[in-house]
Amino acid sequence: MSVLVNKAWVLARMYEPDVTIVDCRFMLGQPDAGRISYEENHIPGAVFLDLEKDLSSSVSEHGGRHPLPDTGQLAAKLGKIGINRETRVIAYDDQGGLYASRLWWLMSYMGHETVFVMNEGFSAWKDAGYPVSKDQPVRVPTTFTADVHPEMLVNLEDVRQAMKDPSIVILDSRESSRYLGLNETIDHTAGHIPGAKNKFWKGVLQDNGEWKSLDELKEYYKDVPKDHEIIVYCGSGVSACPNVLALTELGYPDVRLYAGSWSDWISYSENPIATGEE
Repeated sequence: MSVLVNKAWVLARMYEPDVTIVDCRFMLGQPDAGRISYEENHIPGAVFLDLEKDLSSSVSEHGGRHPLPDTGQLAAKLGKIGINRETRVIAYDDQGGLYASRLWWLMSYMGHETVFVMNEGFSAWKDAGYPVSKDQPVRVPTTFTADVHPEMLVNLEDVRQAMKDPSIVILDSRESSRYLGLNETIDHTAGHIPGAKNKFWKGVLQDNGEWKSLDELKEYYKDVPKDHEIIVYCGSGVSACPNVLALTELGYPDVRLYAGSWSDWISYSENPIATGEE
C-alpha cells in the first residue's frame, strides 16, 4: 500500500485504537512556530514531535545541521507517546510533507513498517471543514523496540567512494540556485557534491501543494535509473526525505540517505566542491 494517504483516509481512521497521528509542523528559522501552531489547533488526538528537539540530535563540528537522533532516545520518546511496533502512525505537517517525511524515514530506519504521510497538510484539512482541537491527548506509555536498518543510510566515506562509481547516482534535493552555487542562504559554502544530479524535493509536488501522481513522479525521475544505487542528500538530511519517499513509492529498490548532507560535507575542508551544471 502507498505511504501517502489523503485527508479523507485519515478522517476515517483517526479514532481507531491502533492509530497515532503525529503533528510534525516546523518552520526553519522559527524553531517554536510548529509547537505554537500545534497548541493553537491540530487534528484531534494528534501528538507533536519537533524536528530539532525530537527528530534530530545536537549539532556538533561534523554531522550536519540536523544530525539523526539517537535511536534509543527516539524509541523511548515514541514509547512515551504511546507508539509501539503495532501502532499505525500517520504523520502530517503544513510544509508539503517535508517534516512528516523525516518522521516516516526515521521510523522506517528503526524497522517500523506502518507509517503514513498525509498527502495534504493541516491547512487543507482545516479548510475542508474537518475537525480540529486544542486538546492535548493523554497517551498511555508503551515500549517501542527499534530494529535498525543501517543499509538505509550512508556516511561521508560512502559518498566519497560513490563519487568515483558510475553505477551509483547521487541526488541533491536542494533548489537549483543552491545546487549551482549561485545562492547559499543557509550554509557557509555554496555548491554541490561533484557528480550529483539536482532533483529539488518540491518537484514531487503539484502546483496546489499535493503530491504528484505515480505517473507524474515517474516522469520527474525518468532520468534516474532504477537498477542503480541511489544516494540522496540535501542541506541537512531533512528535505532529502521527500525524494527518498517518492523513489520508494515508485519501487526503486536501493535508495539511501546521506543524513549529514551538504552541511556535513562542507565541514571537512578537504572535500571537493562543484558549482554550475554537471
